[in-house]
Amino acid sequence: MADTKINGALFQSMVTEGALAITEQKEQINELNVFPVPDGDTGTNMTLTIMSAAKEVGALAVPDMETLAKAISSGSLRGARGNSGVILSQLFRGFTKAVSKADSLGKDEITAGFTRAVETAYKAVMKPTEGTILTVVRESAQAGLNEVKAGNDDLVDIMEKIYDASEEALKKTPDLLPVLKEVGVVDSGGHGLVFVLQAFYESLGSR
Repeated sequence: MADTKINGALFQSMVTEGALAITEQKEQINELNVFPVPDGDTGTNMTLTIMSAAKEVGALAVPDMETLAKAISSGSLRGARGNSGVILSQLFRGFTKAVSKADSLGKDEITAGFTRAVETAYKAVMKPTEGTILTVVRESAQAGLNEVKAGNDDLVDIMEKIYDASEEALKKTPDLLPVLKEVGVVDSGGHGLVFVLQAFYESLGSR
């Protein structure tokens, strides 16, 4: 669907669906948690973080992009728990900073949002480690950017490519982070992000 735009109501729905997706898969994400410490709480922390954002977003009766951006950013920052929650909140913070002044989100706004999300998250981590959620979001963002540069103007297709890239990046995390390979798992935070991006894509594609 070329020229598809994400308005405030749809963006509100996408965030809500993303929060529900992580909540449903919380225990599965927890079971993968071995980095940076095997404390089994990545899914719980990501859930608390995104649900805090979803709660603020859901309270908006007539959401526009600016009020949504503030709600997502402040809600996720307030709810952030653990390393994975903090990184997720920084991804939301970066994304919303890039799109808060837009009336709606098209291909350029989405790719700008993902690019800013990556920059913000990497800066927020003292020692960025590849093979984590950072790698997954960076490769996803690059995939979206590549589509736009290639002339793709179908927002649903671009979002699908971003989601597909996140799955591929997740599969490679054990090759980048030895502790994951030793235990035989993919990165838990990256896995959580894949569920969010899948929900974003499916929510957008169903419209």
